[in-house]
Amino acid sequence: MVTLPKVTDVRQVEAMALVCGRLEEAHGLPRGRLRFEIQVETPQSILGADGTATVARMIQAADGRCSGLHYGTYDYSAACGIAAAYQSMEHPAADHAKAVMQVAAAGTGVRLSDGSTNVLPVGDTAAVHAAWRLHARLVRRSLERGYWQGWDMHPAQLPTRYLATYAFFREGLPAAAARLRAYVERTGGGVLDEPATAQALAGFVARGLDCGALTEAEVTERSGLDRTAINGWTRRSGASGGLTAGAARDTVHPHSE
Repeated sequence: MVTLPKVTDVRQVEAMALVCGRLEEAHGLPRGRLRFEIQVETPQSILGADGTATVARMIQAADGRCSGLHYGTYDYSAACGIAAAYQSMEHPAADHAKAVMQVAAAGTGVRLSDGSTNVLPVGDTAAVHAAWRLHARLVRRSLERGYWQGWDMHPAQLPTRYLATYAFFREGLPAAAARLRAYVERTGGGVLDEPATAQALAGFVARGLDCGALTEAEVTERSGLDRTAINGWTRRSGASGGLTAGAARDTVHPHSE
């Protein structure tokens, strides 16, 4: 996997896709074997001079080779003229960029990754604990907004990456499993869920299983569905009963880069 950084023009993505194709031909690799992630860290990668959402065009320009969009917190913030003290994953400018990324990637199978925080858990105990609290809160915030992956700058951020991710899925399992069970068994309840919501509930459970926060035994006990059935519901389309590309592939794997 290769990361294409500091993209400012759709033609750069087209060139990257072309290079990947030439390398495949030169080394006897099957077409489409080489893929890359686009690092979104410039304003031009979100909004073009013509007013279009450039990142949406970039996904198409990758010709099926784009596997993910990664938000670059500090390069993007600096390019927007935000003072260093206020550059953050939760700045309104960051939220806007990631919202555009999210809409552009919806339904394409391209995964999203939130950015990082440069406040590291190093120094004395108070400093470490403060940085851990900040990082855990930011990871949780990303998960609540549907950014299922993120990247970190320091190995000491991994404990809070796992802690926040596992807590998110473990806290959400009882309600998600109950709502999914009620929908599948047509028993009703206090929330009237639609087919698309049932798919989202199954996706939540599947991601919790994939990252290790949940076990298959407890999911089956609470929802009445085994892993095969859960996977089936993540791919179910509320409109036609068919399959939706990429719906089950955005699984959570806490990681650092």
